[in-house]
Amino acid sequence: MDDLQDLRKALSALDVKLLEMVAERQSIVAEIGRVKSASGRGTRDFGREKEVLELARATALQVGLDGDIGVELFRTLIRASLATQEQDKVASFAAGGGKRALVIGGAGQMGRWFVRFLESQAFEVQVSDPKSDDSVDWRRTGLDQEFIAITTPVSVAADVMRELANFRPQGVVFDISSVKGPLQEGLDALRAAGCRVASIHPLFGPDTELLSGRNIIFVDTGDREAAAEVKRLFSSTMADQVDMTMDLHDKIMAYVLGLSHAVNIAFFKALAESGERADQLAALSSSTFDAQLDVASHVARENPYLYFEVQSLNRHSSRALVALLSAVTQVAAKVLDGDERGFVELMEQGKRFLAGRPVNRP
Repeated sequence: MDDLQDLRKALSALDVKLLEMVAERQSIVAEIGRVKSASGRGTRDFGREKEVLELARATALQVGLDGDIGVELFRTLIRASLATQEQDKVASFAAGGGKRALVIGGAGQMGRWFVRFLESQAFEVQVSDPKSDDSVDWRRTGLDQEFIAITTPVSVAADVMRELANFRPQGVVFDISSVKGPLQEGLDALRAAGCRVASIHPLFGPDTELLSGRNIIFVDTGDREAAAEVKRLFSSTMADQVDMTMDLHDKIMAYVLGLSHAVNIAFFKALAESGERADQLAALSSSTFDAQLDVASHVARENPYLYFEVQSLNRHSSRALVALLSAVTQVAAKVLDGDERGFVELMEQGKRFLAGRPVNRP
């Protein structure tokens, strides 16, 4: 037992040294980021990332470790490094120096994200949300902020827009709703009142720290200047900015969000009614099941009211849901009828379709 305790102490000491070395690495990374920023170079260098990952694999193999361990460890370090550089760049950009912003619905998860994001750019941020201890009544703020972000649920956002139109704020008003069709009347009211209006959809969650590889959709509201001002808020990040019409946005989101949510809800619904215990299924699972279970578990923890809005308020949802029902029926029919050829063709069809998917960069 004494030997075991000594070994554990040695291991703990080594763990501390590892974290100290990671902290030292992050310090160097931050300095590299400042040098890149000063020279006008982009934050992310995919060529350099490839070199680091190849070295990690080779070194891991040389010291008797699995190469994948080295790669995964350094992928985590790279993401942490990029997040540090991006946050430093956003802060140094200081687009909000001396400016004010209002976040209506700022106590919600994405509302809090936007509060942090705007504050990191040196905006003085006010929050209007009954759930916030520091909430202000947005109607009594003077509405003289440079930006007014509406981060409420979709059904509330439409009402806020219509009421805002009566006050005619001078700053740029933008929403972050996942479904845009129900906002049409509110957006029209703001435009008719002479307000500057933009509409965005950040395709990431409130826990996101690094925007590299993340998309922000800018929906056309007919006000290019307002959209350009909101785009500049994200110009110091590595987010991809995508322009799209309102109807195309909702049509695509019926599949990107609606269909993917429905698949996972159906998956954990079937498991919940299977009579099997979750711990037993997990203990005997396969790699495919584990991956699906991870995604389904994430979906199950999300806000069910928000997810219902995504499904019920998008007029294109029915098409995606009917397609899902048809697909499940076809799979079941091929299996129950013993139609091997038909089943194989279903999988071949999927393979052909997914072959067109872009390969993620390292």
